[in-house]
Amino acid sequence: MLQGNLSEVTEFILAGLTHKPELQLPLFLLFLAIYVATVVGNLGMIALIFFSSQLHTPMYYFLNSLSFIDFCQSTVIIPKMLVNFVTVKNIISYPECMTQLYIFIIFGIAECHMLAVMAYDRYVAICNPLLYNVVMSSQVCSWMIVGVYSIALIVSTIHTICMLRVHFCKANVVNHYFCDLFPLLELHCSDTFINEVVLLCLSVFNIFVPILTIVSSYIFIIASILRIKSTEGRSKAFSTCSSHISAVAIFFGSLAFMYLQPSSVSSMDQRKVSSVFYTIVVPMLNPLIYSLRNKDVKVALSKFFERKFSL
Repeated sequence: MLQGNLSEVTEFILAGLTHKPELQLPLFLLFLAIYVATVVGNLGMIALIFFSSQLHTPMYYFLNSLSFIDFCQSTVIIPKMLVNFVTVKNIISYPECMTQLYIFIIFGIAECHMLAVMAYDRYVAICNPLLYNVVMSSQVCSWMIVGVYSIALIVSTIHTICMLRVHFCKANVVNHYFCDLFPLLELHCSDTFINEVVLLCLSVFNIFVPILTIVSSYIFIIASILRIKSTEGRSKAFSTCSSHISAVAIFFGSLAFMYLQPSSVSSMDQRKVSSVFYTIVVPMLNPLIYSLRNKDVKVALSKFFERKFSL
C-alpha cells in the first residue's frame, strides 16, 4: 500500500451491528455458531465430494468450488466481526481494510458467476444429455473455473485500485461490520465520480450477466422438461435443478435486497443488517440446501458414514 494514499486516516473503526451492551454476548455466540456451522458444512461438502467417486461429475465439481468460495467468504468476514462483540473498538488498519475488501469482492463476484456456470451445467445435462460428457469435459470445466476466478480477480483489482485513490480525511468509523465499498465511500473527502461509474458498470456486468445466464438456462430447461411425457421423468429432471434454484433464489434475492434499494428507502443501518443474510447466512445455508435437497449427496453421505463405522 502506498503511504501517499493513506491521507490522514491510517486505520478504521468498524461500527459493527449494534452498540447495545446487552446484545454483544448473544450476538457473539450466535455468529460463532453460524461460523462453525459454515466451516463444518462447506469443508464437509468438499471432503464428501473428494472421497465419493459417485460425485466426481461436473455438477459436483462446481459445487465443490462453490463450497470453497462460501468458506473463504465467511472466513474473511466473520472472525473480524466477532472481535467487535468482545472489544470496545474494533480497529482495522488501512492495509488490512483494503485487503479484506479485495478478498471479499473476489469471492462475492466468484459466487455470482459460479452460480451462472452451474445453471449452464444443468442446461446441458437436461437439454443435451447425449452430448453432456463431451460438452462438459474435465478440460472445459477446468477452464470455466479458471474463467470465474479470473473475472473475480480482475474486478476486485479494479475496485480496490479505485478505492486506493480515495482520500479519507473526515471520519474513520465505518458504519458496517466489515470493509465494504458503500460504507467506505461514505467517508471520502475527494472526488469519487470514477469509483461510482466503475461500481455501476461492473455491478451491471457481475449481477445482470449471471442472472441473464441463469434465467436463459432455466427457460430452456423448463421447456425441455415440459416435453417429457412421463410424470416420473419430469419429477426427476426438476429434482436435479431444485437445489440450484434454491441457492440462486436465496443468494440473488438477498443481494438485490441489499444493493437495489434506493438510499431514500433504507438507511445504512438497515442495509448492514440485511447484508448479514447475504454475507453470512447464505454461505451457511448452501451446504444444507445441497445435502438436504439432493438425493445423490444424501446417498454419498450415508455410504461415507457406513465405510467409516465399518472400519
